[in-house]
Amino acid sequence: MARVPARGRAAGAPTDTQDEPIVEAVVEDDAVEARPTEQRFDERERTDERPPREPRGYRRDRGEPDGGGDGRERQERGERPPRVQVPSLNIAELERRPREELIATADALNVENPAGLPKPELVFRILQRQAEHQGNIFSGGVLALVDDGFGFLRGERLIPGPNDVYVSQSQVRRFGLRNGDYVTGQVRQPKDSEKYYGLLRVEAVNGMDPEDAKRRPFFENLTPIFPNRQLMLESDSSELSQRIVDLFSPVGRGQRGLIVSPPKAGKTMLLKQIAHGISNNNPDIHLMVLLIGERPEEVTDMQRSVRGEVIASTFDEPVEDHTRVAEAAIERARRLVEGGVDVVILLDSITRLARAYNLAIPTSGRTLSGGMDPIALYPPKRFFGSARNTEEGGSLTIIATCLVETGSRMDDVIFEEFKGTGNMELRLDRRLAEKRVYPAIDIFASSTRREDLLFDEETLRNVWLLRRMAAMVGDQGTDATERVLERMSKTKSNGEFLQTLKSEVI
Repeated sequence: MARVPARGRAAGAPTDTQDEPIVEAVVEDDAVEARPTEQRFDERERTDERPPREPRGYRRDRGEPDGGGDGRERQERGERPPRVQVPSLNIAELERRPREELIATADALNVENPAGLPKPELVFRILQRQAEHQGNIFSGGVLALVDDGFGFLRGERLIPGPNDVYVSQSQVRRFGLRNGDYVTGQVRQPKDSEKYYGLLRVEAVNGMDPEDAKRRPFFENLTPIFPNRQLMLESDSSELSQRIVDLFSPVGRGQRGLIVSPPKAGKTMLLKQIAHGISNNNPDIHLMVLLIGERPEEVTDMQRSVRGEVIASTFDEPVEDHTRVAEAAIERARRLVEGGVDVVILLDSITRLARAYNLAIPTSGRTLSGGMDPIALYPPKRFFGSARNTEEGGSLTIIATCLVETGSRMDDVIFEEFKGTGNMELRLDRRLAEKRVYPAIDIFASSTRREDLLFDEETLRNVWLLRRMAAMVGDQGTDATERVLERMSKTKSNGEFLQTLKSEVI
């Protein structure tokens, strides 16, 4: 059987991962039939038994042999089980089928409890079982392309690992794959002379049919607009952090926000509360928490408490890992937005990310105050600037923490560079944190641009009234925040809280 070697192949990469299956002739009953190599089977294992009738929609000419009959009794007698036909279906065909047919297909493939699975999970299990029957692995990962045109599917940490899956150059070209795509498909194990697993068949790209994924727009061509749909954080009357953010610095879909915080002011806990509010009230949001240079115990705490993707590179890892993880995460988010998904990234912190780029990139010969290379500021600005609401449907929200009052001139330079780039700012006050008043939010310095697009008219008037009443408490922001938190704790919701203020004025 002739094979055409792929150009631009990595050393140790699989040699049979072309996007189009190689065709060979299989002789059966004096007839010649063309079949893909990844779906062939050994003629010596054929039986003369007629296989059971396939469920509706099965294609016999693309089937795979599988075990059947009473497997336990045959195993005790030392007999090989008879082969049955396994369908070769893609994600588009499965998603078009009604649920009853999917359950019948799953039963034929011995999927456990198919009736109790939601349809997306049912489709995934069918594809997984189909790959297993064909002697392959069903796997997926985030695509990382290299300069030669091929790529690798990375694991959860988005950094190179021993279990990465090789994606050939021809597959990348045929399906229009891009950096950050989450690709799932059939994977085979490496052979003796190979180093990597090989992707045999692309089943889905970001949960879509590969043919549909080729027609999606590019992120750079999407039209950015102001955030006009609020992400409600309030989920529990006792979580005052979520409630005060909803009133004084509302977060919209597509927001670009900074949490400006001195050390030990509770920024990480505030970020966690924001994550809980987003996941509880907005189940359609794809939530990603990106921790750069964080403590390992903080990473574990986030992974256990947040319902979403937690991507981390701890402070004891090389700065190259910090930058690689951040770039993979933002590309992943961009690809989701291209598909019309609303994505939220919570970054802790953009200061440490800029410091990592300052060490990782080659020096330009120019230096800003504090030893900051101006070239090192561009990649984190590109990261932060990706946040936007788009007219075409998707949105990317980024809320990043920024350190101040650390005693480092470099940190001050980083803050000054990012200060005017966001459209939402949430400031934490060291004085409140020292008094153990949490959340330590300076309500006068915290605000959102064009908040009128996020609030309805009545809520907007009440919030402005609240700000005027807080300003009459005193000049110190700490006193006003304490009074607001005290009054807020006596009500069950923000709506009730605003109504009590309105009744007092009347």
